[in-house]
Amino acid sequence: MNPPSHPEPGDGGALARLAGQVDTLRRQVAELEPIRDQVGELGRLVGQLSEALAAVTARRRIPAAPSWLLAPTDTAETRRLLDELCGWAQAVFLRYPDAAKVLPECWLWHPEVVEELLWLMHAWLAAYQGPAASVGAAGDWHDRQRPGVVNRIRKEAGSCSIERHQTRPGWSAPGGAALPVPGTDHVEEIARWWAGQRDQAPPEPAPAVDAGPIGTALR
Repeated sequence: MNPPSHPEPGDGGALARLAGQVDTLRRQVAELEPIRDQVGELGRLVGQLSEALAAVTARRRIPAAPSWLLAPTDTAETRRLLDELCGWAQAVFLRYPDAAKVLPECWLWHPEVVEELLWLMHAWLAAYQGPAASVGAAGDWHDRQRPGVVNRIRKEAGSCSIERHQTRPGWSAPGGAALPVPGTDHVEEIARWWAGQRDQAPPEPAPAVDAGPIGTALR
């Protein structure tokens, strides 16, 4: 694109040519306007693709939840899983009144309940602390995942009690405080049973200290 030449004073033809050149330049610049818009749109699309790729990559980095039903036959490993789960249940799960109401004292004797709580804990960790942690993931945990687990525990074991496995006194906690995780003194025997003898009947809980006449008769 050649710049317009400077006309000599009094040269009317040169002025006309200059005006024509200016008009041509204006038309050429106008023709470039759509290209500028297209470049801007292309930049926007590239940005969206980059964000989508980053989100997919982050999701791929989310670790899988361990399974209690397929846990290694190693007492140290099953004990570690239960210790972590009990700590999380104390700090998070039992803060919700509906969860505290449905979790029976004998929950450790219900492999399906342990499995549910284990994946729910890891879903919480992914939503709040994982590489793809987000407000949306936390909202999904509150709206869908946690209520779903609570409802299933209510149906599967909510009416159960440790007396149905063997006598064990109930727990109590100060009002307003986070409830203690029930049955934690049975973790060792349950971990040992699940690690090496899960295909056999579970160990019977020890009778309650103040079991009364019925408990004494069962000893």
